[in-house]
Amino acid sequence: MTDPAAPISASPTLAWSDERGAHGVRWRSEAGVPAPKRAVPADDRTTADAAYRLACEGTALVWQGDFQNARQLLQAMSRRAQRKPPKRASAPLEAFHLHRQGQAQRARTLGMLLIVLEGDYSIALRRAPDLREACEEAWGRADGAASAVSLRELLGLVGAHEWRKKGVEIGALNARIHPYYGVFSPVRGEYVDLVARAPLPSPELAFDVGTGTGVLAAVLAARGVRRIVATDQDPRALACARENLARLGYADRVEVVAADLFPEGRAPLVVCNPPWVPARPSSPVEYAVFDPDSRMLLGFLDGLAAHLEPGGEGWLILSDLAEHLGLRTRETLVGAIARSGLEVIGRDDIRPRHPKADDPSDPLHGARAAEVTSLWRLRARPA
Repeated sequence: MTDPAAPISASPTLAWSDERGAHGVRWRSEAGVPAPKRAVPADDRTTADAAYRLACEGTALVWQGDFQNARQLLQAMSRRAQRKPPKRASAPLEAFHLHRQGQAQRARTLGMLLIVLEGDYSIALRRAPDLREACEEAWGRADGAASAVSLRELLGLVGAHEWRKKGVEIGALNARIHPYYGVFSPVRGEYVDLVARAPLPSPELAFDVGTGTGVLAAVLAARGVRRIVATDQDPRALACARENLARLGYADRVEVVAADLFPEGRAPLVVCNPPWVPARPSSPVEYAVFDPDSRMLLGFLDGLAAHLEPGGEGWLILSDLAEHLGLRTRETLVGAIARSGLEVIGRDDIRPRHPKADDPSDPLHGARAAEVTSLWRLRARPA
């Protein structure tokens, strides 16, 4: 199965010249980065210092040498990008913004080393691997047009392809979930555990709003919920959820539908795990992590009462990382719940288990070490 084609950036052509003449190919960027305005050829003779200097100046390098040497060059450029010490922050919010700025600058610079893909996604370079299957999974079938993509993004796509093949072990399912490229991977298993242990208000029907890989719908099905409607608005997520649920044997009980938040009707249980950080994503694939202006969170809260059956529950799965970063206060969240005509009838908390929570060198370590993920049990407030 191939996924829907990925978006091509608004500047669709990359142009450069070499001893063979002028060239122009489609520019491909999952992050929506416009095509570099200036590009020059580079090969095995290009030094890391020269490549890094050109990239910092905004000049892209179209690689024409050995593919494995290009990977080594990218690693060398990455080491140079790490030499500049990060600015010291006096508060968590400042640390978050500096961290994001540093990430964006690093991505821009390292994204300037480019690989040309032939019209069938093959790579006409020495020692180039066959990445056609990974490209088709992310971008859909090749259309015969050559294109240019950053090597860094291409390697990320290959990593996602390997995750998709291997899958992520989910203890609550005693099975693996296979994430598609660009669909949030359930590597943070603690939030899945919250859904696996919360008392079910009814085994008849549940809505899973923003299903992603379908992992929470699968957990509800494994717990015996007879019918589940899972929604998402991302075509990749919809295809991913359908495939995972079919593989697990739940396709007959879980209906996956395209919707912005809620499906039609009401249910005794409505579950939502929105992006946890109310900040603007720097690329489309970051929408699974960043929720600008808390759009999905507030949309879920505002519409929940109208989609709950009498006595039904809404389960909001949310980390308090944003609170520790200074991006949202607990009072803001509680106030939004109350304004939506809801009340809290219970909350289950769990500590994170990811490595960064124990890494003092992480610039956001203070916030990550204090983080708690919660399942808020909500219901419509009696009139």
